[in-house]
Amino acid sequence: MAAIVNKETCVGCGACVDACPCGALSLGDGVAVVSDDCAACGACVEACPTDSITVE
Repeated sequence: MAAIVNKETCVGCGACVDACPCGALSLGDGVAVVSDDCAACGACVEACPTDSITVE
């Protein structure tokens, strides 16, 4: 399981990057990018103001 970013709705605000306790998110090309370090904790989901992240 890992976080999945909807690149069509992500605005690249960085709230998820700041919220991630694993450091698994970064910004690339104006959108959030999830690395293999994702622990699927959901912190990014809660922090995203555009509901662009889900955990599956």
